[in-house]
Amino acid sequence: MMYTILAFVLFLIFTALGAIHVYWLFGGTWALRKAIPTKDKDAAMMPIPRSATLVVAVVLLAFGQLYLLKSGVFTFSLPDWVTTFGYWGIPTLFILRAIGEFKYVGFFKKIKTTEFAIADSKVFSPLCLCIGIVGMILQFF
Repeated sequence: MMYTILAFVLFLIFTALGAIHVYWLFGGTWALRKAIPTKDKDAAMMPIPRSATLVVAVVLLAFGQLYLLKSGVFTFSLPDWVTTFGYWGIPTLFILRAIGEFKYVGFFKKIKTTEFAIADSKVFSPLCLCIGIVGMILQFF
């Protein structure tokens, strides 16, 4: 039961994150300044290509579908290599994202005073770590 709930929670998180990216794809601006790293407080946001936003949205929604499959709430057939890679790769990716690249992103970033950096420290990196931990728990149990 707990296994199903955790997998379903990951499905909901990934679906919400994917939906936010779809919102941005269609011109939404809510929380956008906090979602893109900048060099300093006054730096202008670099425009993100719409194609990149679309790819991220599709990938996040696909991750959600994979965890919906894992929850057992909904079933469909995928090749074993997709599920094996996904259930190991997704948590690994998010744990690495939480650790960061040591400059703009993650717990060990150097630039810490921008809107993105503050949001990253309070929300994004902890969320990524939680996603990674829950994904690993689901993989091991």
